[in-house]
Amino acid sequence: MDNHDQLRSDLLSRIADADLGRLEELRVEALGRKGAISEMMRGLGALPGDQRKDAGQALNALKTEIASAIDARHAMLSSAGLEARLATETIDITLPSRPHADGRIHPISQTIDEMVAIFCEMGFRVAEGPHIEDDFHNFTALNIPPEHPARQDHDTFYLTETEDGARPVLRTHTSPVQVRTMQTSEPPIRIVVPGRTFRADHDATHSPMFHQIEGLVVDENTHMGHLKGCLTEFWRAFFGMDDLPVRFRPSFFPFTEPSAEVDIGCSREGGGLKIGGSDWLEILGCGMIHPRVLENCGIDSSRYQGFAFGLGIERAAMLKYGIPDLRTFYESDLRWLKHYGFPALAQPTIAGGLTP
Repeated sequence: MDNHDQLRSDLLSRIADADLGRLEELRVEALGRKGAISEMMRGLGALPGDQRKDAGQALNALKTEIASAIDARHAMLSSAGLEARLATETIDITLPSRPHADGRIHPISQTIDEMVAIFCEMGFRVAEGPHIEDDFHNFTALNIPPEHPARQDHDTFYLTETEDGARPVLRTHTSPVQVRTMQTSEPPIRIVVPGRTFRADHDATHSPMFHQIEGLVVDENTHMGHLKGCLTEFWRAFFGMDDLPVRFRPSFFPFTEPSAEVDIGCSREGGGLKIGGSDWLEILGCGMIHPRVLENCGIDSSRYQGFAFGLGIERAAMLKYGIPDLRTFYESDLRWLKHYGFPALAQPTIAGGLTP
């Protein structure tokens, strides 16, 4: 027992003075296969039976105490080391950023700001709304019939049914914001709605999450000529081409009547695609708001009329900045962002326009 007490006192004293490196050596020296306590436990077999039990219990207690002391010392030294490191590794957040660590504006954010700046110069204001919508705002109010393919599960992300049996939906376009605005605002209305939208599609030109910007004008005198002038001037400002060819073709959408698809001039010479030229590229859909949509939103269609349009932001960014694959927008590749991104001070603003 005297040997136990002497060993215990010696080990505890050395543990109390040890640093992190020495602690592991002490663990091996005391508790390892050839350690002092292990050697003493192997000698238990030579003791008489009545002494063996008491000696074994004492050695087990000593082993546990030494292991606990080593762990406690290790935790204390680790904590003290971390505190010392935190005290020395301070950052002055008032200092300018390192040049190599400057962030870049994502092309989608840049394109949204460019579009908003152009439309706001035309007198539009920005409106926003929820990503999760109900059937009325996403489909019914927009004159989309129950059998329309856009309502099917293969095309739309539905959420779990609510207690009343309704199925919320991730909005498939930003048009529900137009509906909500018409329900809560008196004409005249002139808004643009940029935001995320969701559809069950994924390939080089489609993503299950993408961005749209839609426009809405409602007043007593707006006609198709205003729509054509608005979009023609927008595309010429967006691409920086005063003579960009723009044409309107008859089409069909449930929420507009008459409806049109808009093409812009392009060139496909040499297998590439260049904006401006004698060929045509479809770019967006638009039309005069269907009277039924106005009535669904509580607006008198015999007094008011207007137009609406919508376009994909990723598609416009790809065309303007030569980005070949839509999927790369969402791969979080810093090399890609460094190549296609924009300096923070290059962002257009509502007040400053396209040129800050």
